[in-house]
Amino acid sequence: MAVDPIFVKLSMILAVALIVSTLIKLMRQPLIIGYIITGIIVSPYFFDFISDVNSIETFSHMGVAVLLFMVGLNLNPKVIKEVGKVSLVTGIGQILFTFIVGFLVCSILGFSYIESAYIAMALSFSSTIIIMKLLSDKGDTSTLYGKISIGFLIVQDLVAILVLMIVSSIDNTTSLFSLATQKILTGIILIGVTFLVSYFVLKPATKKIAQSQELLLLFSVAWAFTLASLFDHFGFSIEIGALLAGISLSVSPYRYEVGSRMRPLRDFFLLMFFVLLGSQLQFQNIANYIPHIIILSLVVLIGNPLIVMTLMGFLGYTKRNGFLAGLTVSQISEFSFILIALGISAGHLEQNTLSVITLIGLITMMGSSYAVMGGNKLYQLFSPRLGIFEREGRKVDEGVFHRGKDHEIILFGYNRIGYSLEKAFRKIHKKFLVVDNNPEVVLKLARAQIECRYGDAEDLELLEDLPLSNAKMIISTIPNVETNLALISEIKKLNEKAIIIVVSHQIEEALQLYEAGATYVITPHLFGGIHTAHLIEKFVFNKKDFQREGARNAHDLLKRKKEGQKDVLHERDNA
Repeated sequence: MAVDPIFVKLSMILAVALIVSTLIKLMRQPLIIGYIITGIIVSPYFFDFISDVNSIETFSHMGVAVLLFMVGLNLNPKVIKEVGKVSLVTGIGQILFTFIVGFLVCSILGFSYIESAYIAMALSFSSTIIIMKLLSDKGDTSTLYGKISIGFLIVQDLVAILVLMIVSSIDNTTSLFSLATQKILTGIILIGVTFLVSYFVLKPATKKIAQSQELLLLFSVAWAFTLASLFDHFGFSIEIGALLAGISLSVSPYRYEVGSRMRPLRDFFLLMFFVLLGSQLQFQNIANYIPHIIILSLVVLIGNPLIVMTLMGFLGYTKRNGFLAGLTVSQISEFSFILIALGISAGHLEQNTLSVITLIGLITMMGSSYAVMGGNKLYQLFSPRLGIFEREGRKVDEGVFHRGKDHEIILFGYNRIGYSLEKAFRKIHKKFLVVDNNPEVVLKLARAQIECRYGDAEDLELLEDLPLSNAKMIISTIPNVETNLALISEIKKLNEKAIIIVVSHQIEEALQLYEAGATYVITPHLFGGIHTAHLIEKFVFNKKDFQREGARNAHDLLKRKKEGQKDVLHERDNA
């Protein structure tokens, strides 16, 4: 029995994708870039593996549908209340100003008005998926700038949904009156029915379905694709239906399980979307657009961060948080590609526009990934020139809740290990100061009358303001080796006598920290085994002693849970 040629071609595409994506990963770049480059390699310009475009196109539509379904899962309407003023202002403000600047630049470069509008809007959206991954890798999702960034990315996603709904609802023969009376009315009815079914039918049904993980996955796929097909039938795009399917489940307590089950499907089908995108690049005329691509890429890489920094400075935030938050909008979004693809299918744009946006996407995604990961180093480089983005006087995000500089102990990072250390400081009656980059933690400490301040251990300006030269002990519970190495170096310059205690989860890194001058390195994973070994030596087979120790441990865990502390692995999974 002969193997279907489509299967062979798909196998070749996956093999190329694996090789390219591995190289991209080694370069610490988003895999989306690897997928697009794979599309270029397998296109007719090179290996020509994409002979049956219809099959790949079907996979790509499924990928976009699953992607938007998962985006919808994370757009819990309750989150909108928590976004806050700064996220709303920066989210909408950045889209508005980028659109205006982008439209003017595109018009000057010779694009038509409708092309300029599409391209400008595509430049306005930033990638939630890429930024969430980068912030998670850095451990910055709970920092102030991380929370603000996630907040305005949610706002951007909501605007993108509205734009996609409008674009998918119109064609060349649709009048404004027809759109207003037919499409919008139909859309409102469909959305209303969707959420009624979700509340009265799906909510009780998912409780029983969730008892089986296999059924939960099948249900999620069926719901996403059914709603996508329904919206497509009524003249909307499948993307909008899939997105609303996700939003309708976003209030479900099982949304994390659904998301984790759907993630492998998303990654596979999304691979096909970006492979198809890369394969559709048209190189014969692209040389004419190189100046346009460079200029528009600079609008995103430099212009977008400047807009966010200006808006955050106007709202009273420090230049550091404005700078770091600004870096997170220095790339275009998956929504940008979908928007241009919809514009082409509606007959508003030529295929060359997709090539322009795809190359802008490659440039900005690569540039922004390095910028976000090296944000602290970039800030130290540009900090002296960023004063114009910071208002004079007290800042909204200073978060100083202490008096004087006579602290004997300075603790960087309060959660988990720091929680236990703080209790020890109280017992030995030593004055201490807690420094944490999570604003919620700082506020809780302030309410508990614990001396604290908001800040990041990588911020040299903060370190200069802290009483490091007078402290007898400085402790960092931050597991990042580069942060701890920089902190040790700074402390040794100011205070050779200080006891320096840091944390490491890797043996090699712990030894590196010792060589750099750490007095003691806490290794939590190894320490857990040592602590258990001591308990066994102490209690042997006395079950009551173990039960008493277990009861104390359970009491401590419950107390931590009430204070909002989370397990490290749980946080990573959710990210």
